[in-house]
Amino acid sequence: MRAEWDDAHTNYASPARPPGPASLHETPTEWASLLEQDTANGWLLRGNSMLQTLASGRPIHLMHTTPALEAIRASRQVYAAAGCLVGSLYCAPLSPEPEGLRPHNMGAYLLETKQNRDVLVIEIRPDAPVPVKGIDYLRLGRIHLLTYEEHRDVLTGAEDARLRKAAVERVRAASGFLDVLLATACGRPLSREVAFVDQLADTVSLVPFLGYLYFEVLSEYLMLHSTSPQTKTYAEAGELNNRLYKQLAFAAVKSMNRLFDLALFAPDRDRLTALVGEIEPSLASGAAHYVERRLSHLFAFAALDPSQDAAAVSFHGADFLTLAQVAPSLLGQMVFRQMRTEPRYPQLFSVFEQAKALGAYGYWNRQGIPTPFNGFLPKGEIGVNLAYPRGSYAVWTAEICDRGLLHPVEQLDVTFIPRLTDLRATALGKAAFRTTTATAAH
Repeated sequence: MRAEWDDAHTNYASPARPPGPASLHETPTEWASLLEQDTANGWLLRGNSMLQTLASGRPIHLMHTTPALEAIRASRQVYAAAGCLVGSLYCAPLSPEPEGLRPHNMGAYLLETKQNRDVLVIEIRPDAPVPVKGIDYLRLGRIHLLTYEEHRDVLTGAEDARLRKAAVERVRAASGFLDVLLATACGRPLSREVAFVDQLADTVSLVPFLGYLYFEVLSEYLMLHSTSPQTKTYAEAGELNNRLYKQLAFAAVKSMNRLFDLALFAPDRDRLTALVGEIEPSLASGAAHYVERRLSHLFAFAALDPSQDAAAVSFHGADFLTLAQVAPSLLGQMVFRQMRTEPRYPQLFSVFEQAKALGAYGYWNRQGIPTPFNGFLPKGEIGVNLAYPRGSYAVWTAEICDRGLLHPVEQLDVTFIPRLTDLRATALGKAAFRTTTATAAH
């Protein structure tokens, strides 16, 4: 899967992007150039403080919040979690200052909203400058599909048939709007802007992957275009403003505080305009048009095999084998989400998710990446590759002073274990599988 893992990463050292399918009205490289040069904060896509720290080869300081400090003390082990950073330990950057370690605004937000958790400081000493290649979880669809194909024998025949049937039926039911997305990406919009966003909102329940795309497109729009005083302050520190999309998510979906599930993110056009207006009024009027243009492009790029011609593809009447050839990444995303609805998913979790984590570890180790980050945007979501065989690390408990700076207190004698924590110790396990799971983490 080496090529698939490379395709799922964005290299911020270079503006060039893979070309994607044919007939796209704008190429990925053209979009990268537009975002970097024609937005207020586009310069942060390659010039932000997190990427500069990685490329410097200097020690990397990260903050991790945990509800399981006593379990870590007792076991002397730290495990990974599944999620947007695949199988890494979810963290936020810290910047050393004379008076202490200053949290990135992502970390400051976590400290404010997760006050019932203990805080750890992790120092990673890489053996060389770290490549600024971030994993884009929106492009993991082909890996989801390959992992399913390699391990489907752990499913019963009925489970496998149900999974495949549901994935195909959902794509067929959504085919009208999915074809609109491809036509729009090719410069042939078939729908008025108002209708587009409303159709998008209606289709998320059939194709949950669209909720993730929708949210990330709006996050990009807000972070790159915002000119608020708060955004400018963070930009002076070399940081994109994470509070914008956090506010968006929790305002749009009431249950986000229980489980951060972007499959539920589906505001219609009026609600979209209102949400953005509450966050930054000057951006409200342009939000719907941006979503139509940007989401269509990202869908075509992320869903289709790069060998395809986007102008010639239709999802009407598609079957499983055709989707596996034409749109393997979309099919992988459908199978991945559908599997979560299976009653036996708590038992199957370690099979499928650990396999992806092992693939990620292998890729990161070959690339020299001890600290993978969310590469759709380098916004401050960064992890620890617990399988990294080189360099060194240290972990401390931390206290927070009145100025909001972190101060290491007690160094912990712990070992990084390249294995996913049990589903029962995750937010997904607690929220979605209450009858079989117990406590939450991450």
